[in-house]
Amino acid sequence: MTTQKTYDVRTHGCQMNVHDSERLAGLLETAGYVDVHSLAADERPEAADVVVFNTCAVRENADNKLYGNLGQLRPVKASNPGMQIAVGGCLAQKDRSTIVDKAPWVDVVFGTHNIGSLPALLDRARHNKAAEVEILESLDVFPSTLPTRRDSAYSAWVSISVGCNNTCTFCIVPSLRGKEMDRRPGEILAEIEALVAQGVVEVTLLGQNVNTYGVEFGDRLAFGKLLRACGQVEGLERVRFTSPHPAAFTDDVIAAMAETPNVMPSLHMPLQSGSDRVLKAMRRSYRSEKYLGILDKVRAQIPDAAITTDLIVGFPGETEEDFADTLEVVRKSRFSSAFTFQYSIRPGTPAATMEDQIPKAVVQERYDRLLAVQEEVSWAENRALEGRTVEVLVATGEGRKDAATARMSGRARDNRLVHFSVPEGAERPRPGDMVTVDVTYGAPHHLVADSGVQGGTYAVRRTAGGNAWEALQDKGPAPKPAVSLGMPSLGKPATPPAAARTCG
Repeated sequence: MTTQKTYDVRTHGCQMNVHDSERLAGLLETAGYVDVHSLAADERPEAADVVVFNTCAVRENADNKLYGNLGQLRPVKASNPGMQIAVGGCLAQKDRSTIVDKAPWVDVVFGTHNIGSLPALLDRARHNKAAEVEILESLDVFPSTLPTRRDSAYSAWVSISVGCNNTCTFCIVPSLRGKEMDRRPGEILAEIEALVAQGVVEVTLLGQNVNTYGVEFGDRLAFGKLLRACGQVEGLERVRFTSPHPAAFTDDVIAAMAETPNVMPSLHMPLQSGSDRVLKAMRRSYRSEKYLGILDKVRAQIPDAAITTDLIVGFPGETEEDFADTLEVVRKSRFSSAFTFQYSIRPGTPAATMEDQIPKAVVQERYDRLLAVQEEVSWAENRALEGRTVEVLVATGEGRKDAATARMSGRARDNRLVHFSVPEGAERPRPGDMVTVDVTYGAPHHLVADSGVQGGTYAVRRTAGGNAWEALQDKGPAPKPAVSLGMPSLGKPATPPAAARTCG
């Protein structure tokens, strides 16, 4: 059994939380802890010395899930007195000391603005033998300056901004993440170049609203310029971003996507509702005609773009006519896939107190109908790709049935999930390598590419990403890249003129 101090970071929620968890892991490793999952099974302790929950306040029943998980750990901690439990993320920012009131065996509660404080708070709680609750109201250190323990050797998240200036009535994120703060382009590109030097071939630019990037330093064209600058980074093969807001989506960004070869032909554009009346009630500052017009412009310049979206069913006051409008826009939009949510009350949001909350049974029935329509659209879009040659970035963990089907999996340039067969005796790609194959079947949620075993296209291109993955394989059961010590801040931008601080 190991004598090293161990940690276990458990993540719930969005990509921003996933990236924050990489920072938390980096901080803990810098403080001398090791990931409990990196140890061989016979070396793992009954429980990690530190268990961190990085929580979400947006997903349904997020609080019930947290307290259920904390309840399961109570007897574990009772039998391991030195164990510490920390709760961070959006739910911690919202509930604060309530967490310790409900689960007094929790040692540390920290918010979205002070993830860098975790090691110090753990030390303080251990010394004082009392829970430490520290929630800051605004960001003190930009997360990208913190140490990072990335999950992947070949793919990485890069934050370009944090916070959001929108006021959507269903969303609690702005009150938990704060107003938008932007990193300077030079800092972002320096981080990307450092990642590429480590073997990363794909980056995803992250922000609560990426296409308003630049609002803090007064350049409304900054995001398009950033995409073009990514195209100049030698060795960077794929650039993605999430998530843009339709109201701020401008023609210069579409042009930058179309004209920058390593910016991928995929776009996640939240619609939320196809009803203009509901969009107004949501305070979404666009209407369905504008939304569809953006998609037309994207497809005119990027014909093969795969567009995905977010949809909310059953927003307060939604009528059957409103829902029919959503179905119509979904059919016209031809989304390759959609993340579909049933509206549920989020305390602290304006929508939580609106009249005409929709009965659960009605919401469920509409949700089922929407899924059926989207399934039909997704399947038709994927069947249309049969016979198409695609380049796949091979990944780990994407294909849950790969062992049973003897296939490998990864993402095409348009971000569709592809399961492909390796011909007997042919070179087997490594995660991080690129494989060229032909699509032989389009299923509703993925593509199958068995061309290699059917006498068709099969080619492997070894990449720096594959090299980086291979170099880790002798480092335990769950190998991850070494801890990066973060990117130094280049200084806060000068305060822009008031006119530049407009909300999206």
